[in-house]
Amino acid sequence: MLELAILGLLKEQQLHGYELKKRLADTVGSGSGVSFGSLYPALGRLEKAGAVQVVATPGAGGGGRGKKVYVITHAGHALFDELLTADTGSSEDERAFNLRLAFARHLSRDARIGMLERRRAYLLARLARTRTAVRQGLDRLDAYTRSLLEHGNETTERDISWLDRLIARERGDAEVEEADASASTPWAASAAPTMPVRPGAAPFVSSSPHPRGGNIQ
Repeated sequence: MLELAILGLLKEQQLHGYELKKRLADTVGSGSGVSFGSLYPALGRLEKAGAVQVVATPGAGGGGRGKKVYVITHAGHALFDELLTADTGSSEDERAFNLRLAFARHLSRDARIGMLERRRAYLLARLARTRTAVRQGLDRLDAYTRSLLEHGNETTERDISWLDRLIARERGDAEVEEADASASTPWAASAAPTMPVRPGAAPFVSSSPHPRGGNIQ
């Protein structure tokens, strides 16, 4: 998932190694263990794959040793989309999902809803399993182990409620956009068609807006 985070940050702007490490800590989390020892090998793999390229910047005063700035390529954009939309199913841990959600703005609305619904389905299945484990182990589990399982269930229930709100918001935004699109349809498109004129006949022209008034020429 480190490659996904790197490409996602480089989509926004080109960065050198130190800036990239700092932003990774903000995006992935300071406890993620992203160090220069893991960052530069990942950058090397992405560069070898043609997903990023290095642009050297001049040093201070136009001389000296400059910094290496990393820039995402067209292949990098394609790889980012592939990594972001990959269906990892139940193998995805919470940190990986949170990272994917952090870059969800780059997805279409349907893709975002699909990602959220898959995560919700996984959590529902996990909740059902742990509830069954608690019920079956009432006689053999000590109070502390049972309390930990119940705490995990409560956390999962809150996550499901959170996902429900996100999904509802995505669907609500879609309905608003559809309503706005319908309201902006030109009036002329829904106007009644003009009555055809018989060849050789003069068209009717009314000088009054009232359908029964005015002079007919």
